[in-house]
Amino acid sequence: MKKINRRAFIKSTAAATALSALSYSRVMGANDRLGAAVIGVRGKGRGHIRELLDIDGVDVIALCDVDANVLEEQTSKLDQPVKPYSDFRLLLQNPDIDLISIATPDHWHVPIAAHALLAGKHVYVEKPISHTLYEGKYLADLAKKTKCVVQHGTQSHSIETFKHAIEYLQSGQLGQIRTAKAINHQLRDPIGIKPDGPVPRGVDYDMWLGPAPVRPFNPNRFHYNWHWFWDYGSGDTGNDGIHQIDVARWGLGKGFPNQIICSGGQLFYKDDHETPDTQLAVFRVDQAQIIYEMRLWTDYKLEGHDNGNIFYGDNGSLSMGRKGWSVTFKDGSTGPAEPKSKDQHFRNFIDAIRANDPAQVNCDPEEAHISSSMCHMANIAMKLGTVLTFDANTHQFVNNDKANDMMTKSYRKGYELPAV
Repeated sequence: MKKINRRAFIKSTAAATALSALSYSRVMGANDRLGAAVIGVRGKGRGHIRELLDIDGVDVIALCDVDANVLEEQTSKLDQPVKPYSDFRLLLQNPDIDLISIATPDHWHVPIAAHALLAGKHVYVEKPISHTLYEGKYLADLAKKTKCVVQHGTQSHSIETFKHAIEYLQSGQLGQIRTAKAINHQLRDPIGIKPDGPVPRGVDYDMWLGPAPVRPFNPNRFHYNWHWFWDYGSGDTGNDGIHQIDVARWGLGKGFPNQIICSGGQLFYKDDHETPDTQLAVFRVDQAQIIYEMRLWTDYKLEGHDNGNIFYGDNGSLSMGRKGWSVTFKDGSTGPAEPKSKDQHFRNFIDAIRANDPAQVNCDPEEAHISSSMCHMANIAMKLGTVLTFDANTHQFVNNDKANDMMTKSYRKGYELPAV
């Protein structure tokens, strides 16, 4: 498919900024059908398609992917008309699309979301919401300006029984909660060492790279394994650990951390991985702390969890994970417990769109920015090997120019963020 001329695209999005985006004009009624598009339809994107199809009144009318093979496979599975796109910019010009979901590599999350908001589309974006701290703030600010609905893919916020656990934590029945542990404890197989090679037939590799630096194609930096390379992903801290970091912060009722310490590296992998397989981060948040423990070489649980959280209070602890939540008092007796219920995250997103109320989403871009930033902060502290102090008021690290430089990145010419 022919690529849209970049100058023409910027001109069109500038018009969208001035007209439709700053005041989304279409008010949804309860019976109006919504046109949805999914961008990035391999892996997590397949789940997005299923979730959207399961909601009454939502029609998946477009799919987009830079891999024509994946795009054709997913398009053929739908029993309804769907328009395929290889270029998301052309998709955003379709007036029948009301909302998009983004399940691309991390480095594309904010650029696509920004162009979508400027085109007046509502946005569901996978975690982490950003690839850098600057991007997260940029997108949160842009969402306020456009008044479009933005939902972030930390779906624990839409699990009803988890809400009950948070309410219990914040009721004071366990006394003061001083420490929350975020556990990411699992076995992820090595990826080996692979040579650079030809771009597979049907793949628009230049578009896949987008804002990232130009590098030769390598299968280990492509489907899914892109998570383990800094140009495209955030390691498993931004991939999986963000869920537990987000829940820890939610349970404590806290915002940005004041202090960040992180140690990490590769103790297991001896392959093409750039990101760590082992990480320990401690975030000081006012009078509480969050401990994040990641080990990608363990096929056994830590304190009962592969992925989960434990909150430690004066009177006992509360454990949350894949099976639900439960309380254990300090004398060994047990307290309230509930099994985990199904998340309703996409449904919450659609309900907020129909209500024309961005505040109705369970994980808005401001909250998403804080949790995603903590993942980036851990990685920055690990790379620099130093203790970081963060000032939420200035949105800067204190007296650390190197860390502040790492809050943003360079964008390849032609793929810069829209100026707003």
